[in-house]
Amino acid sequence: MHVRAVAPIAAAVALCLSSLSAIAAEIKPTELLEQAKAEQSAYIETVKQLVAVDTGTGQAAGLATVSQMLVERLQALGAEVSTSPATPSAGDNIVGTLKGNGSKDFLLMVHYDTVFAEGTAAERPFRMDEQRAYGPGVADAKGGVAMILHALELLQAQQFDAYGTITVLFNPDEEMGSAGSKKIIAELARKHDYVFSYEPPDRDAVTTATNGINAVMLEVKGKSSHAGSAPEDGRNAVMELAHQLVQLKDLGDPDKGTTVNWTMIAGGEKRNIIPNKATAEADMRYSDISETERVLADAQKIIENKLIDDTRVELRVDQGRPPLAKNPASERLAETAQRLYGEIDQRIEPIAMRFGTDAGYAYVPGSDKPAVLETMGVVGAGLHSEDEYIELSSIAPRLYLTTAMIRALSAEQAP
Repeated sequence: MHVRAVAPIAAAVALCLSSLSAIAAEIKPTELLEQAKAEQSAYIETVKQLVAVDTGTGQAAGLATVSQMLVERLQALGAEVSTSPATPSAGDNIVGTLKGNGSKDFLLMVHYDTVFAEGTAAERPFRMDEQRAYGPGVADAKGGVAMILHALELLQAQQFDAYGTITVLFNPDEEMGSAGSKKIIAELARKHDYVFSYEPPDRDAVTTATNGINAVMLEVKGKSSHAGSAPEDGRNAVMELAHQLVQLKDLGDPDKGTTVNWTMIAGGEKRNIIPNKATAEADMRYSDISETERVLADAQKIIENKLIDDTRVELRVDQGRPPLAKNPASERLAETAQRLYGEIDQRIEPIAMRFGTDAGYAYVPGSDKPAVLETMGVVGAGLHSEDEYIELSSIAPRLYLTTAMIRALSAEQAP
C-alpha cells in the first residue's frame, strides 16, 4: 500500500518542480526589465564601493582589497571560486563558477584594474547627479564588474538555472596589456559556448569586432664620429632613421582599417657627436588578422632602400592584443541582443570599435565557438580622464540585456 503511494507522490513533486521551472522560464521581458530597475540602487552601491578603492594596474594593496571583495561576492552567489596570481602583473585572476542544469556554457569577463594613480579615489570620490555617476574607473570597468555581479543576482532571484555553466573571470591587468591574464582568458574561452566581455560602450551598443594592437619597432645602427671635425667619418643613424620614417609612413591600409602611426623616436647622445644609433616605435591597430604579416613583409622591403651607406636598418613587429575579428558568431549574438532589446521597446546598435580589448584573447579565429560579444557593460564615456562617467539610465536596460541573453541562449536547441 505504502509502496504504491510513492509513485503519485513522486509524480506530484516532479510536477511541482516542473511548474517552478516553468515559472522561472516564463518571465515576460517587461517583468525582467522591472526586476532590473529594482536592482539599480544595489548596483550603484556596488559601483560606489569599487570606485572607492584605488586599483591602478600594479597597485598591489588596492587590487588585493578589491579582489577579496569580489571573491566574497561570488561566494555569496554560490559560486566555486579560485584565484591565481596574474604574474608578471600585480593582483589575482579571480574565477567563479556556477553550475546549472542546462547545456550552454557562458563566460562573463572584465578587468578590475584602472589607469589612475594611487590617491585618485580620495581626490575624486564617487558622485552622482540626476543623469550620471562619476569617479575613477566608474565605467572602465568597475561598472562592468558590478554589471556581472548584479545580473547574476537577478538570475539567482529568478531561480534560473537552465544554463550549463556560468563562469566569471575578473582580471587585474587589462590596462597594461593583460600579460598575466591573457593565457587564462584564452583557456577559459575555449571551454565555453559564449563569452560576454563587459567593457563600456559610449552609447547603447554591443561590439562584434575590435582592433588588435601591435608595436612596430625600428632600429638604425650607424657609426659615431666628431660632428665638427670629422662628420664624414660617421654614419648618421638619426638621418637614416628620418629617411626610413618618411618611407614607412604609409604602411597602414585605410580600406582594411589598419593604421600604423609612428609615435616615439630616440637618437643621439650629444650635439657634437654623429649618432651611431636611433630608434622609433609605431602603434599598429588592425582588424584583419592577416595584416600583421602583410605590414611586416611590406616594411622589410621598404627598408632595403637606404639613404646612408654602411648603416644597418632592422624592423620587427611585436604582437600584442589580437583583434576580435569580424565573424558570423559574434554578429548572430548581436542580432539576438537587438531582438531582446526590441522586446522592451528599445534599440541597441551593433558596432566595431577601434580599441583593443581582452575579447581578442577570447576569440578563436575560424571557429564559431566561443561566440564573443564585447561592450556588454554599462554605457559610459570620458574613459581614462577626470570626466569619466556612466549613464544612470543605461543601468537597468543593460542588466536586462545580460539576463535576457543568458535565458534566451540557454533555451536554444543545438543545431
